[in-house]
Amino acid sequence: MAVFGVPELEDLGDVSGASVLVRVDFNVPLRDGEITDDLRVRSALPTLKWLQDQGATVTAASHLGRPKGKVDPAYSLDPVKALLAELAPGVELLDNLRFDPGEESNDPAFVARLVAGFDAYVNDAFGASHRAHASIVGPPQTLPSAAGRLMAKEVEVLLGVRNRPRRPFVAVMGGAKVSDKLSVIEALLEIVDSIIVGGGMAFTFLKAQGHPVGDSLLEEDMVDTCARLLASGATIHLPEDVTAMRGGKLFDPAAGGEIRQAGVNLPEGWMGLDIGPGTAAVFTDVILDAGTVLWNGPMGVFEDPRFEAGTKVVAHAIAETKAFTVVGGGDSAAAAKQFGIDRDVDHVSTGGGASLELIEQGDLPGLEALRGAPNA
Repeated sequence: MAVFGVPELEDLGDVSGASVLVRVDFNVPLRDGEITDDLRVRSALPTLKWLQDQGATVTAASHLGRPKGKVDPAYSLDPVKALLAELAPGVELLDNLRFDPGEESNDPAFVARLVAGFDAYVNDAFGASHRAHASIVGPPQTLPSAAGRLMAKEVEVLLGVRNRPRRPFVAVMGGAKVSDKLSVIEALLEIVDSIIVGGGMAFTFLKAQGHPVGDSLLEEDMVDTCARLLASGATIHLPEDVTAMRGGKLFDPAAGGEIRQAGVNLPEGWMGLDIGPGTAAVFTDVILDAGTVLWNGPMGVFEDPRFEAGTKVVAHAIAETKAFTVVGGGDSAAAAKQFGIDRDVDHVSTGGGASLELIEQGDLPGLEALRGAPNA
């Protein structure tokens, strides 16, 4: 049994000749029908190949995007099927699970159709295991079940960070909205030594300190909440300067506009779009002194080269620190890859929302379901 209390692959026993359903997370980014990042497919290969090596017949199942319970060619898994045929010959991949409304509604009839003909079930879809969907929580009710290699690794690392971090433990939080990550921030404040806040969410915190933020992203209804967090006595590092733009358009330098380094008091018409160089230096010092670093969310609009510097500096600090480093999926993983440091961190999670929920709550619906399997 794994340390987190769910069966592992070896707990399935002899699977030679067995038909095994593997829930994977092949929700990969696509552009013009081409896969732009195959990390999630490659991350599932150790589980798929182990089962094949044991003599099992393997069928994989995944969702892709949000087709809203209807067949939609835009969300076809055909590009993934082609890649999987190259990487793991003999593994069949079912159609997009979310083409059926029963997946997201956890319909027992859909579960019954899904598991028909299978002898065992493996959940290797860490990135989807914070959802109580049919393919995540249904099969373990009737089939011998186990966590795949990726699932086991993700949970081992993330729960280790949550429960036994090397100190100081620093969380680097970015992204657009405080409201999206409020519960996670509150949970982290119970276990980390300090939190670095960048990205769009930083401006709501700055507003709570009384700073004018111009036209920057602001959640007015979260200002009081940010003020409460700042008054809690927790160590929260906020920007001391920003890169701001007046006029112009994101992702369109030809549209003109004025860009300058500014303090944190922004006049009307100016929008903060990245942390400034002074802030990046301060954040770097905090990261280099850390024992554990969890990074979730960029420091600015890094997809626009004019506003990538803050995220790039922080990314390189995370690569250089001697701390144990975890990148929490999503935009952070994309940034880590863009700036060439994805191989220099200790763990890049395949699940943004799932990694945050596991750290926040210490459990996931997918793990709970595996603990209730007949062989658990």
